[in-house]
Amino acid sequence: MTQASSRDAPLPAPFIHPTAQVSPQATLGAGTTVWNWVQIREGARLGEQCIIAKGVYIDYGVQIGSRVKIQNQVSVYHGVTLEDGVFVGPHVCFTNDRLPRAINADGTLKRDSDWAVTPTLVRSGASLGANSVILPGVTVGRWALVGAGAVVTHDVPDHGLVLGNPARLVGYVCHCANRLTVANSVGVCPACGREIELPDWQENLC
Repeated sequence: MTQASSRDAPLPAPFIHPTAQVSPQATLGAGTTVWNWVQIREGARLGEQCIIAKGVYIDYGVQIGSRVKIQNQVSVYHGVTLEDGVFVGPHVCFTNDRLPRAINADGTLKRDSDWAVTPTLVRSGASLGANSVILPGVTVGRWALVGAGAVVTHDVPDHGLVLGNPARLVGYVCHCANRLTVANSVGVCPACGREIELPDWQENLC
């Protein structure tokens, strides 16, 4: 396990709980904390000041930015990228195969060469609620909020609030996660007063 360099004030070395399994070929940024029973595979790269909670699995080659929080029992599979400041609630499920099968048509066990990974991207500042499911090929926009238990089958716009199964766009949220009042593609936060331009604004929501 190698350590990524810090570009800001010095941060402590990564903390790895004794029960965690971190590949020597993984990279952890300074100040990152890896808690009990976590597994981080080879080629995974985590930025600075991440918090990886109990029972998380991070697959090979996964890319995770800085200041990301991943809560208990989340599996982040190959092909998933989490940008800076993403929150992943407990038991969130990522997927990476649009056409999942255990075997080929002739009955033989599928190998890596028998299927194609479909990438998934979660942009900076987005939050994924507990038990939500993110299907492969989806992009969740910056500062978007996915409700608990939602099944996300399509892209979510920046600041979008999606709920349900399948997840539907029902509104927009501020950087502080409070719901925006929106008119003519400008959202205003009643909590902090921030005004946000929403280029992907949809007037007729579910």
